[in-house]
Amino acid sequence: MRNIPLFSTENHRFILLNESEPGEEDGIRSNQYLIVNGEHGVLLDPGGFGVMPRVLSEMLRYIGPDALRAIMLSHQDPDIVGGLGTWLEISNAPVYVSRIWLRFLPHYGLPSMERFVGVPDEGMHCEVTPGFHLDLLPAHFLHSEGQINVYDPVSRILFTGDIGAAMMPDGVDTPFVDDFQAHVPYIEGFHRRYMASNRATRLWVDMVSKLPIDMIAPQHGPVYRGTAVPAFLDWFRHLECGVDLMEAAGRFRGIGDT
Repeated sequence: MRNIPLFSTENHRFILLNESEPGEEDGIRSNQYLIVNGEHGVLLDPGGFGVMPRVLSEMLRYIGPDALRAIMLSHQDPDIVGGLGTWLEISNAPVYVSRIWLRFLPHYGLPSMERFVGVPDEGMHCEVTPGFHLDLLPAHFLHSEGQINVYDPVSRILFTGDIGAAMMPDGVDTPFVDDFQAHVPYIEGFHRRYMASNRATRLWVDMVSKLPIDMIAPQHGPVYRGTAVPAFLDWFRHLECGVDLMEAAGRFRGIGDT
């Protein structure tokens, strides 16, 4: 799935730039997103080193690297941060990430942390350029201790990082979730194992449910739209996961290999 406009007006776009193929990086496929407002853009979770050339190629259809005004990282995993060094070389954009990962990211071989902005635990309102605003929302322990989400009030799309992520079978390449119940088998194992607890899921759902959301865009798998959005939020709010399922050290009730 490449270059799918999720929202498009004359002045504002939210684009699923690229979904990496299994052969481009070892591991699961990942999504990279671009928000364009006027002549400027924001890149969300730019991806690992292996996908960087493809993401750049797709981005050039809309803007050049010099037009990036922010790079936003949902959390610290290598499938998000692995290619960041190259992006820092070709653009001057500041990089937003939870403040707790600022001491961790230099281990990726980054030459300097001068352009990094530590997002506080409670999140922040970000004015990218005059008239172009995004909200950085806390999503702690889902699955990362310092995960942040990005809400675009113009498109009403919520980028959720690993929340809502799906492990899709090879050969299944649908861009959207319309039938949520049919989608549950692709998300249940991952969420039960990688999300910390039902307390964390409930607090997050209570927060985002106050927003008008037309789509939920995760870092892995298809985008939720229509009735799949409230269906996912209700499912996630009631999910037993993580420490809720611990029966002993190294033993989890109802969790197999994921």
